[in-house]
Amino acid sequence: MRRIHLGIIAVVVGAAMGARAADRAPLIEVATVDGIIHPVTSEFMQKAIAKADADGAALIVFTLRTPGGLLDSTRDINNAIIAARTPVAIFVGPSGNHAASAGFLITMAADIAAMAPGTHIGAAHPVNGTGEKMDEVLSKKAASDTAAYARTLASQRGRNVTLVEQAVVDSRSFTEKEALAASPPLIDLVANDVPDLVKKLDGRTIRRFNGASATLKLAGAETRGIEMTWPQRVLTAVAHPQIAYLLLTLGTLGLTIELWSPGAILPGVAGGLCLLLAFFALQVLPVSYAGVLLILFGFALLILEVKVTSHGLLAIGGITSLLFGSLMLIDSPLPELQIGLRTILPITLTIAGILVFLVQLGLRAQRTPPVTGESGMVHASAEALTSIDPGGVGRVLTHGEIWTATSLEPIHAGDRVVVTEVKGLLLTVKPLENAQRGSASDRVKALPR
Repeated sequence: MRRIHLGIIAVVVGAAMGARAADRAPLIEVATVDGIIHPVTSEFMQKAIAKADADGAALIVFTLRTPGGLLDSTRDINNAIIAARTPVAIFVGPSGNHAASAGFLITMAADIAAMAPGTHIGAAHPVNGTGEKMDEVLSKKAASDTAAYARTLASQRGRNVTLVEQAVVDSRSFTEKEALAASPPLIDLVANDVPDLVKKLDGRTIRRFNGASATLKLAGAETRGIEMTWPQRVLTAVAHPQIAYLLLTLGTLGLTIELWSPGAILPGVAGGLCLLLAFFALQVLPVSYAGVLLILFGFALLILEVKVTSHGLLAIGGITSLLFGSLMLIDSPLPELQIGLRTILPITLTIAGILVFLVQLGLRAQRTPPVTGESGMVHASAEALTSIDPGGVGRVLTHGEIWTATSLEPIHAGDRVVVTEVKGLLLTVKPLENAQRGSASDRVKALPR
C-alpha cells in the first residue's frame, strides 16, 4: 500500500510540474558577439548554447558583427550550433555592420540566418594566420577545403550553394537584399532588430541540421541576456589589434628597463605579463613576422645607444625601425584589423622619448664621480683625531669611520685634512688648507697669459 501511495504521489507531482512547464512563457536567450572570432569567442558561444539547452529555451539569438577570425574556432562554434537542442539564430546587425569571413560561415551554419537593413556578409576566402602570403598550391588547397565545408553547411540548411562557394573562392560579399533575393536565398529573413526578429519568427517552421522540422512558438516569450564573464571580456579586449600592439611595445619596454637596472622587479614583471598577453593576441591576429622583428630591432638599437657613441645615429635608426615595424605589424586589408597612424605615432614617439631619456640618465651616471669604494675616498675631507708627524701614522675620521692615516706634512689633532691616496686600509692625507691652496694655484697656472 505504501508503495502504491508513493507512486500516486509521484505521478501527481510530475503532472503538476508538466502543467507548470506548459503554462510557463517560452524563454529566448540573447547574446552579442562583437569582434574577432577566436578561442575566447568560441568558448563564450559554446557555453551560451549549452546554457540555452539546460534552461530549455525556445530560441537563442546571437547578434553577430565580426571581421572574421580563426577557422578552427569557427568550426568549434558551428559544431556546437549543429548539435544544439535549442534552435540557434544568427542576426547580423545592427545596421551598418557586417559578418565577414568566419562570421559568414557561422551565419550559414545557423538554424535561422537573419540580417538587419544596411548590413552585408561574405568575403570568406581563407588567409594565412600569420598574415604572410600563401603559395599558389597551398592557397588553392585551403580555399578548396573551406569551400567544401561551406557547401556542406549551405546544402544541409537549404541555402544557395553556388553563392556560398563564390563567397569563399572569389571573396564575394552580399548585402541583405542580395542575400534574401537569391534563389535559393542565403538568409531566411531581414529584421530591424532582435525584437522584430522574434516577432517575425513566431509560428515559423524551421529545418534543423538533421532534417527535422520544428515550429517556433515565441508569443509572450521572456528574453534573457547572456554576457561574457570578466576573464572573457579581458581576453577579448586583448585580442584587439591596437591593444595587442600596445602590450607588445610596453612589454618590450618593461624588459628593457629591467635589463638596464636589474633588481627593479616591477618593470620586469609588468613587461613579462604584457608580452604574454601580447603573444596570446598575436596568435589570433594576422601578424607579419617582419614587423615584429623590426620592432625588436628598434629596441635593440636604442639599447645600444647607451654602450656605443654614435652621436644619436643609433637612436634615430631605432625610432625609424620602431615606426616601420609598427606599420607592418598587422597584415590585413580589413580596416578593423589595421593599426592607424593615430595610434602608432604617439606610442612610437612616447616610447622613443622614454628610452632616450633613460639613455641620457645612463650617460650622466657614467660621468658622475664615484662616491663609494677606494675611488670614492680620494678627495674626501676628514678630521684628524690624533697628531700625525711627517712620515708617521695617526687616526682620522671620514665617512663615519676611523681610519689609519699617514702624511708627508705635520698635522695636529682636530685639523681638517683631505685624503689624497688609498692603499689598502691606510690613507694618505694632507692639510685641507694646503689642498685648497694647491688647487687654487693650479687654476692660476691654467689661466691664459
